[in-house]
Formats: sequence, C-alpha cells, structure tokens
Amino acid sequence: MNYWLFKSEPSDYSFENFISDKETCWEGIRNYQARNFIRDDIKINDEVLFYHSNISEPHLVGLAKVIREAYPDHYSWNKEHKYYDLKSSPDNPRWFMVDIKAIKELKRIVYLKEIKQEPKLSKMILLNNSRLSIQPVKKCERDLIIKMSNN
Repeated sequence: MNYWLFKSEPSDYSFENFISDKETCWEGIRNYQARNFIRDDIKINDEVLFYHSNISEPHLVGLAKVIREAYPDHYSWNKEHKYYDLKSSPDNPRWFMVDIKAIKELKRIVYLKEIKQEPKLSKMILLNNSRLSIQPVKKCERDLIIKMSNN
C-alpha cells in the first residue's frame, strides 16, 4: 500500500462535503507531475490524507482510500466544464482521475504549522513542493501525522 496527500480548497470541496458524499472522483488535476502519480502510481486501497489548502491555516483533516484506479478525466472533454482542455480527447486523454472513498475524520486536525515544527517531517513533500496537489507520503510520515492527530 502507498500513502498520498490530496489537497482540496474547502470552498471548492471540503472534507465535510466528502463525508456526506461518501465517495467521489478526484477530477480536475491539471499538473503533469500530479497527473503522472494518478496515472502511474496510485492503486486501489492506497490511503489518502485529505488536506484543506488555500486557507488561512491549512491542515490535514481526514482519511480516505482509493477505490478506483486511474481512468480518463472526461471533464476535460466537456467544453462547458471549468476543467475543459482543448488538447484532451477520448482518443488521446491528457488527464486522469481516481475515485476515493471517505474513511473518517482525524481525531484532531493537524495544522501545517505543526507539521513544519516537527523535525521528523522536514523532508515531507508538503513542505518542499507546496504547489503539488497530489503527492506521495512516506509511511513513517503518515504514521507520525496520525499520532499527532491522536494527541
């Protein structure tokens, strides 16, 4: 099993929305590195840390798991959709998405400022490539974040 961090702006799609929906497709990724993770590396049953970004105090809020591996992001073909991409087509998809299922909220939100203060997390991609919306997380990083959320 692999571990991932997925970012979402709560004004677009919050963890509360996700818990209510129970499952969702993770569409709209338009960064090639994140797309490659989706297309090539993310597998069924991988665990996802759900992260609220682009807010005054960014934080990890919940857990999810992957329930469907990569498939073409069909929103990229819809001219009326905000994620439309002229260069993507059903015959030659440029973008992909996965489906994820909400598992649970963390016992306690873990704020970015706490993660920055933890020396054992100093090499976490979240701290070194903050723009990447989907990123791998090492098992030891995941375990420490879960421990932090339980305190």
